[in-house]
Amino acid sequence: MTDVTTDIIDFKRDRLVIIASTLGTMFEWYDFFIYATIAPIIAKLFFPAANETASLLFTFASFGVGFGVRPFGALVFGVLGDRLGRKATFLITISLMGGATAAIGLVPGFATIGLAAPITLVILRALQGLALGGEYGGAAVYVAEHAPANRRGLYTSFIQAGVTGGLMLSLIVVLATSYFVGKTAWAAWGWRVPFLLSVVLLGLSLYIRLQLSESPVFKAMKAAGETAQNPLRETFNSPAKVWRMIAAMIGIAAGFTVIWYSAQLQSLYFLQNALRIEDTSAQRIVVFAAFASLFWFILFGWLSDLVGRKVVMLTGYLLALLMLFPLFHMLAGAANPQLALATAKNPIVVTGSDCTYKPFAAATQMTSCGKLIDILSRKGLAYTTNDVASGTAPSITIGSVLVDSRDKSQLESALQTAGYRFEKVTPTAANLPRLLIAVLLITMLSGITYAPVAAYLVELFPGRVRYTSLSISYHMGAGYFGGFLPLISQFIVAKTGDPFAWIWYTLAVVAAAFVLQLVALPETAGKELE
Repeated sequence: MTDVTTDIIDFKRDRLVIIASTLGTMFEWYDFFIYATIAPIIAKLFFPAANETASLLFTFASFGVGFGVRPFGALVFGVLGDRLGRKATFLITISLMGGATAAIGLVPGFATIGLAAPITLVILRALQGLALGGEYGGAAVYVAEHAPANRRGLYTSFIQAGVTGGLMLSLIVVLATSYFVGKTAWAAWGWRVPFLLSVVLLGLSLYIRLQLSESPVFKAMKAAGETAQNPLRETFNSPAKVWRMIAAMIGIAAGFTVIWYSAQLQSLYFLQNALRIEDTSAQRIVVFAAFASLFWFILFGWLSDLVGRKVVMLTGYLLALLMLFPLFHMLAGAANPQLALATAKNPIVVTGSDCTYKPFAAATQMTSCGKLIDILSRKGLAYTTNDVASGTAPSITIGSVLVDSRDKSQLESALQTAGYRFEKVTPTAANLPRLLIAVLLITMLSGITYAPVAAYLVELFPGRVRYTSLSISYHMGAGYFGGFLPLISQFIVAKTGDPFAWIWYTLAVVAAAFVLQLVALPETAGKELE
């Protein structure tokens, strides 16, 4: 097949392509992230349990379902995109996403319809995941196939910004709705409004995308009779192609995804739960982080056109390995310095013969030591355990003070004396500059690793199977490694008692991605798209 040269710049066409694709991506991710943003309310209404930690974990598991089915959506819609066209396919995906999201806003809670409530919710999450499995690949391929070779990183960086824009929009809508309806109405019915709003966003997205024409690369393939008859088979019909898919899945998709979710979404739960920041304040901080990261996406997308996709991403991986732990400790110290000081000066140690803690326990823990840990976990407090000989009664030491753990009131009093506070706090103005610097640097890590991704993946795969190959590798890496990050992270924290322990999961994935991309993937910047 001959190359389709797109170096002639049509600013009017390119502007429409970028705006339409970015807004559609933003609205679709808004639909997806609304669920995560309202997770604490959903946990109470759809997954009630005596153990609040278990309720939240079940909610995150259902959030992960949407990511778990994304590869199947990538398979279905990727094949359609390579056979029928880019434009038609992402019109279908955005319609499916908007409909499923609006339906979530109409599902009665557990108290009304029992088990049918969480089951229906999980089904709708699965439909969202199917839609998202086709959306990102369609938008990325469509923009890249319009872009000049020397601007492909810049053009597609707006797609990545659209993902963060979706998170930012979801937080803004939640903040605005809860403010106008009030806290009582928000918890009762107001939380449904952001879901129902997706109908309006769907109408706007469809209107904008209907103005678009098919991509020049696909039109050229179709005119030449060179579209793939079986894109799925062509994607996996040789060991070299399978290896490239695996390398792209881990070296590109998994690596950037765990950094992005750590910086954008996990940071929200970290602020709300581990640092006990008041919910509205935490959401405002993450809105600022999301807004700031838009600049990073455009900057590093543009830079990847100049120095290469691989150089930019590998630099981002290396910085993440070096900086994630220090930056989140910096964030903790600035957001809630009193809690950070109490944790450092008066660490909590639980001593016992069987300190097994089961976060998914429906009611109470089986062991005495586990019950003590459960008290601390419910309060979101950091702790370490000290296993001793069998038969030893469990105890809690706060700093140098041994506390009678049988008396809950004495335990709470001792925690208060040691500087631990149970009420949620608002960061002070004095600490705000340091907090915002930490946030800006954390979002820089997500920007530098995510910005080149769409251009990199589009350039990595041939035009005949580009939609299919890109979508499957992207969504398997992003869905399985990143989508379950909230669940895995909260589980690690609950099991270890260390609010920072979840970062090890991110670093392990990033380390694997760094090595695989370094040795197994080529540089692609500037490549002509056949």
